[in-house]
Amino acid sequence: MHEQLVKRSPQYAKLSHASAISLGLMSGRMYRGAVNRCVNLLVHYPEGCSANCAYCGLAKKRPGSYEEKSFIHVDWPIYHMSEIIEAINGAPSYVKRTCISMITNGRCRKDTISMTRNLTENTQLPVSILVSPTILGQEDLHEMRQAGADKVGIAIDLATPELFDQYRGKGVGGPHRWEKYWEVLEWALKIFGSPNVGVHLMVGMGETEQQLVALMDSLWKMGVVSHLFSFFAEKGSRLADRPQPPWSTYLRVQLARYLIEEGLSDSSAMQFDPEGRIRNFGIPSDKLQAVINLGKPFMTTGCLGDDGEVACNRPFGNCLPDVKQWNYPYLPNDEELALIRKHIFTYHET
Repeated sequence: MHEQLVKRSPQYAKLSHASAISLGLMSGRMYRGAVNRCVNLLVHYPEGCSANCAYCGLAKKRPGSYEEKSFIHVDWPIYHMSEIIEAINGAPSYVKRTCISMITNGRCRKDTISMTRNLTENTQLPVSILVSPTILGQEDLHEMRQAGADKVGIAIDLATPELFDQYRGKGVGGPHRWEKYWEVLEWALKIFGSPNVGVHLMVGMGETEQQLVALMDSLWKMGVVSHLFSFFAEKGSRLADRPQPPWSTYLRVQLARYLIEEGLSDSSAMQFDPEGRIRNFGIPSDKLQAVINLGKPFMTTGCLGDDGEVACNRPFGNCLPDVKQWNYPYLPNDEELALIRKHIFTYHET
């Protein structure tokens, strides 16, 4: 194919299905009137990503071409950046941020910086970047900041070095290394400052609740916020047959994150059973119930918009729309809160 006919970044980007709906580029509606508050872009090359993460829909060894591969269970249609920018400038008022997700590809550094500059110069929305540490140097982060990005995310995903290596590194023939991710995290803190750096963490990969709590507590003390995800098997990936974590486990981890980041408790105050599950959150039961009743601990965590509320709310990115939500993209209603209260202290749920 002639080079000029090939759709690739920085001229083109993939756009999440939910973002395309929010921007009016695709028709559709979401469960319970959920809206996508962030324009989620994915850097795109026909050759795809060189990483091979076991759970990722974009993994190099997952069957299918990169253009055909789904990501987080949905298709990501390709649009020209000029079309995306025009749609952003006509977006509904609930759209509060744009986020560019990098992939592991040598061209991605300079193209992400170019796309960031394009967005910040031609739209009013703040821009986040979900960076790919493996291909970055410290100067790249400086250039991203200079191009206008105000926040960065780092998808460490796994709670321990051993799990990281098993599912993202040597265990799958992938290029990612735990030490490199933490090095880039330290650079990001110096360049972007707290609280403008977030880490993605995934529940359900073989870690214990106690390990996740300890990690979230350490990150918070560093000045880093935690953005929680639940494992949700991608068809055709290495882990396609792996089940989601128990809902109760995810609820407890969500609640622990909220208590830590609101200064209401920490890992040293919490108590765990021999299997590493949270048995006591370290605050009186009446206060704990009051926090649960807020509903907010169980909503999606991500980069904030200029209104101080989560903009990157990824509707149904962790599960299909159903009675139970692994990340609520809206405030849970009374019926949903009753279900949360019923299950959060269940310890034998599958």
